[in-house]
Amino acid sequence: MTTPLPVVALIVYPNFSPFHFSVPYLVFNAEVAEGRLFDLKIVSPGARSLAAERAMTVHPDGGLELADLADIVVVPGWHDLDTPPEPELGAALARAHARGAHVVGLCYGAYVIAYAGLLDGKRASTHWMAERDFSQRFPRVKLDMNALYVDEDRLITSAGTGAGLDCCLYLVRAYYGPKIANKVARTMVIPPHREGGQAQFIEQPVAASTEDSRVNRLLDYLRANLGKQHSIDELAARAATSRRTFTRHFQKATGMTLGDWLVNERLQQSRELLETTSIPVERISELAGFQTPLSLRQHFKKRFHVSPRDWRRTFGPKSTAEQG
Repeated sequence: MTTPLPVVALIVYPNFSPFHFSVPYLVFNAEVAEGRLFDLKIVSPGARSLAAERAMTVHPDGGLELADLADIVVVPGWHDLDTPPEPELGAALARAHARGAHVVGLCYGAYVIAYAGLLDGKRASTHWMAERDFSQRFPRVKLDMNALYVDEDRLITSAGTGAGLDCCLYLVRAYYGPKIANKVARTMVIPPHREGGQAQFIEQPVAASTEDSRVNRLLDYLRANLGKQHSIDELAARAATSRRTFTRHFQKATGMTLGDWLVNERLQQSRELLETTSIPVERISELAGFQTPLSLRQHFKKRFHVSPRDWRRTFGPKSTAEQG
């Protein structure tokens, strides 16, 4: 007797993103030599045909009743972060989770699961650009911005578009093992596996000036001299304040201790050098003010969850990709 294929309900919504829709569509509609892996159903509330952002309309296989039969329910993004899902969709997600299905929110799809109340008290991930907004809207959710995807209690959420692929392949591995998941990845010409715990590659904002002119001048000095070692006593003297006053003013102005601020700036400079130059990591550690290459590697790995070498491989000029 043939074992039924796992059923995937792929939810579409008004003005959906064709790209976010296509990621789970391609993965869960894939066919390998062993045959088809999933029974993919395209679902919309009320079984309505829905238009994408432009130039594309999807005619679903049915309404939310199909989600009640699914082993995996996927929400591929969301069109408006201010708009909660229709009550029927939220209820369908809750029913799916209650009966043991995986409920997946890719990128901004995490908002839909959060609006449904399913993520309260649980870890989750979403696109880094929404970190502040998501945290304010859903304070009971433990947002993890150092994750490509998070699986807690069969509630799976992912970061941006590339992480959506990793998240879907993670589910293929969960159902069929790494060999089949790697076959699917190869047919899509993408890397077979990235762990969910890898950091999102977040573009750090330009450091803002503070309202304290003395601290601003000091920050300019420090940025121009990151390669040097700095003590609180030296900097307090430069700012013409006591050590205690300097420490208080610096913390109030930047929201960080001097040590944390220096590490943050040194990591940012290290990233820029890795991305734009062929300078060896040993020299970068000197220029950025890390006392040893080991110190740079440890701080870099702790912050970005990848090594400087891997960062350069991903973001550096092609001619320098194998260096570092």
